[in-house]
Amino acid sequence: MIEKCLGAQRSRKIQRALRHCKVTILCLVLTVVVLRGTIGAGKFGTPEQDFEDIRNHFYPGKRAEPHRVLEEVQTTSSNNQAATDTNNYNEFDVSKILIDEESDETKPDPGKPYSLGPKISDWDEQRSRWLKENPNYPNFIGPNKPRVLLVTGSSPKPCENPVGDHYLLKSIKNKIDYCRLHGIEIFYNMALLDAEMAGFWAKLPLIRKLLLSHPEVEFLWWMDSDAMFTDMAFEVPWERYKDSNLVMHGWNEMVYDQKNWIGLNTGSFLLRNGQWALDLLDAWAPMGPKGKIREEAGKVLTRELKDRPVFEADDQSAMVYLLATQREKWGDKVYLESAYYLHGYWGILVDRYEEMIENYHPGLGDHRWPLVTHFVGCKPCGKFGDYPVERCLKQMDRAFNFGDNQILQIYGFTHKSLASRRVKRVRNETGNPLEVKDELGLLHPAFKAVKVSSS
Repeated sequence: MIEKCLGAQRSRKIQRALRHCKVTILCLVLTVVVLRGTIGAGKFGTPEQDFEDIRNHFYPGKRAEPHRVLEEVQTTSSNNQAATDTNNYNEFDVSKILIDEESDETKPDPGKPYSLGPKISDWDEQRSRWLKENPNYPNFIGPNKPRVLLVTGSSPKPCENPVGDHYLLKSIKNKIDYCRLHGIEIFYNMALLDAEMAGFWAKLPLIRKLLLSHPEVEFLWWMDSDAMFTDMAFEVPWERYKDSNLVMHGWNEMVYDQKNWIGLNTGSFLLRNGQWALDLLDAWAPMGPKGKIREEAGKVLTRELKDRPVFEADDQSAMVYLLATQREKWGDKVYLESAYYLHGYWGILVDRYEEMIENYHPGLGDHRWPLVTHFVGCKPCGKFGDYPVERCLKQMDRAFNFGDNQILQIYGFTHKSLASRRVKRVRNETGNPLEVKDELGLLHPAFKAVKVSSS
């Protein structure tokens, strides 16, 4: 019909054009489908919105608001990353790395008596046999010179104030100096071995573990982290304790007669390795578990001991109570030392250091030149102490420098004053250094000499 009206040639042209239109429309539809899949169907999925989205896609300048939001997100992300990756220790939040894991220990049975560990009744026999089988690890390293392990420590967490860790560092440096001079081994602990025995009592599980792990050690010397050696030349009179198993600073009258809770001090004491020590620890520990047991024991100690304030049971009060009530069992092997300061209360000593320097000399160990100065009550690692912070820190600096001067003089230096961190030279250099003798004889002291067998 069309061919008759328009002619065959013209009809073919029209048909060809219609086919081209169909292909064009199909391509347009496909293009729209692809664009909708790439850009989206618009906010409402309407053609008008589709057109608006397509226009915004091809003209990004009109999309200022999403671009600004993207920039803000990127900036915030960068700031958070910078805070995490900062090189400034003052800006870093240290709590991010001090996350305690939950305890996996089962809670103790409140009806079961506390124990430090399995009961051991033949430790003397086990230890004696081990020493015979291991002659290269003798418990005495010289005549009347026992092998000694000094044990101290601090919390596994940083101190609760900005300077506490610095004073812990000074304290351990001080102890290392003394131990090096006197041939004493040292163990520094930062692990709480038994969560039940936290606080005052944390030393007991540690001491037991070390005694059993080191049979070669004859004496374990416990020393609190807030105690410092202030007489580097004083050698403990080991021969005096040949018949004793426990040596503490104290007075027989105050402990056995008066039952005074400060009749002895457990901040620095000597304990001989043996069955007696294990039995003592077993008798000492039951008041220690935290919670109700410790609180109730504290009431008993306050009632029974002279002048004791009301607070939970502590290891020192428990020791006084144990000795006072069971003297016949323990007393014969306990030596309460008062001839020198195995423990010296800082409040009556530190202000007298200049007087000591003027009138006396190291090596005395007593009130004239104390072996140990103990900063009881200062609590330099905590938030609060029993004394003003400034007074405690100044006096701790003086005690450290007082002891450190005895080390520095070996090498020809001394602190400018007991309050100064700076040092000054007190001896000229020489071309014959081996001929120089230090004033106190601490460079090669007689008590550190090792006797070599002639064979």
